[in-house]
Amino acid sequence: MDVREKIDLLPHQPGVYRYYDAAGTVIYVGKAKDLFNRVHQYFVPPERLNTKTRILVSKIADVQYSVVDSEADALLLENNLIKQYKPKYNILLKDSKTYPWICVTSDEFPKVFLTRRVVQNGSRYFGPYSSVLHARALLEFFSSNYPLRSCKLRITSEGLLHHKYRPCLDMHLGRCLGCCVGGVSQAEYGAYINEIVRLLSGGVNDIIKQYKAAMTQAADRLDFELAQSFKQRIEALQQHYAKSVITTAGERDVDVFSLVFDGLDAFGNFLRIRGGAIIQSLNLGFKMQIEEEQETVLSTFLAEIESKFGNLSREVLVPFLPGVEIAGVDFRIPVRGEKLALLELSSKNAKEFRFNTLKAKERTNPEEYRQSVMEELRKALGMKELPVHMECFDNSNIQGTNPVASCVVFRNAEPCKSDYRKFKIKTVIGANDFASMKEVVNRRYSRMLEENPDDLPQLIVIDGSTGQLNFAWQALCELGIQDRVTVVGLAKRLEEVVRVGDPYPLFIDRNSQALKILQHIRDEAHRFGITFHRNLRSKAAVESVLRGIKGVGEQTEERLLMHFGSVARIAAAPEEDVARLVGPVLARRIKERICSEKEN
Repeated sequence: MDVREKIDLLPHQPGVYRYYDAAGTVIYVGKAKDLFNRVHQYFVPPERLNTKTRILVSKIADVQYSVVDSEADALLLENNLIKQYKPKYNILLKDSKTYPWICVTSDEFPKVFLTRRVVQNGSRYFGPYSSVLHARALLEFFSSNYPLRSCKLRITSEGLLHHKYRPCLDMHLGRCLGCCVGGVSQAEYGAYINEIVRLLSGGVNDIIKQYKAAMTQAADRLDFELAQSFKQRIEALQQHYAKSVITTAGERDVDVFSLVFDGLDAFGNFLRIRGGAIIQSLNLGFKMQIEEEQETVLSTFLAEIESKFGNLSREVLVPFLPGVEIAGVDFRIPVRGEKLALLELSSKNAKEFRFNTLKAKERTNPEEYRQSVMEELRKALGMKELPVHMECFDNSNIQGTNPVASCVVFRNAEPCKSDYRKFKIKTVIGANDFASMKEVVNRRYSRMLEENPDDLPQLIVIDGSTGQLNFAWQALCELGIQDRVTVVGLAKRLEEVVRVGDPYPLFIDRNSQALKILQHIRDEAHRFGITFHRNLRSKAAVESVLRGIKGVGEQTEERLLMHFGSVARIAAAPEEDVARLVGPVLARRIKERICSEKEN
């Protein structure tokens, strides 16, 4: 599959894309709010691109991507991957600036400031921040609520003893307590810094609880000014957004693995986090010749990554434990918090990889794709035969009026519209979906048994829950074919599959092709039935107005509608125009009747 076919499969989701040259080297990394739209902007007629972009596009031999939850996450991941791969064309096409960090220095009286350079001098760095406005807003919050120094002096205890420093304007304005002249102790100043570090490390909720308790105590003492100041701090802190999944404040080194299975195929995603930031993301597919345990496949995945990227981290996040133990590696299955968010992100990428692989197979080998879909559905429903021929039934009515039903047919997992059938309900009066379903199923298969008994479907899908399914089953039993077909119901609310005699519904994976084909045939039956029902309602509405007028028969009705197009246009037309077609007496009668119907 060439590059242009690959980009047609990109999702409409935020993420990061990577271009590779013929040697397999990353030549460009970019972010996108919508991967599909952004990447397609490169593959346009050459005259619409500048010279550097044309050179880049001419060297693209492959494209890969990673999906994320937001555009901000895409921005941070893009930055991490650019630092990791140092792609040639990012220098030509992108601004080389990096993203801002908040630095807390290691001085005796630390400073807190914004920087784009990370220097290993003992200082603590928090970020990077995708929005410099947000980082500056945090610094403004700190300066407004904590008496921090803003000077560039390197203040030491020895310097304080020798009175080497002079106070600046901030001290006189009350913005700083004057640590340069001994106005605040190192312990008291350190308490402010520790609280700021807790904020930057994600301890916002704990500090908000402390502020709320302090606000309540101040209010109880009738110190309303102090209570208001705590309230303002709480409101400001609540604007502090949650940390990004793409980067964390800690210096965490962790590897993340996820797997999605589809028959004899498995689709895996690997994320490598270093220093709290994702530096690598890789998708791998596995083709099993025989059915293997999931733990065995995960072990193979681990071995493949070790061979490509070296030893694994001491901490590895997995959806389930592998079939082997690796010395020095602690495998963990996260259940909440930041680690679970990382595993979910990896799983999201694995599912996208599976989806696009199947879509590619659908294009390159549609017959094999359809066979895999039917095999997946057969296993999901526990059928003995492959559901090559499927039929679905749906009822349509509004308060019992014009009750109809539809039957759609899929052969080899594709609609066979020439076999679609629609039914007017004949024996049921009023809105009785259960009895209507029984009538339609009975009529459909009694006729099929007479005309072509060898063409019975392997699978019958009923649009509805237990009630509709049981009445359809009764019809099949009356015809004596209940052992020759599999019948299930698909309920709309939770998309659960109901089976005859089973009190517990079957929930199929929402991302599986098995559920998607069931949803497809159900939606097609609903569409086909609704269209038929609307046409009947429209025809009945026309007949109720025109046919009820004395002197208007079928030919007169047809002549009027052919000329004016609709009853509404007849009502709006001058009486003389109507009279030219049907005569003045009948024209006056028609106009009066239509006008009275509109008033009612």
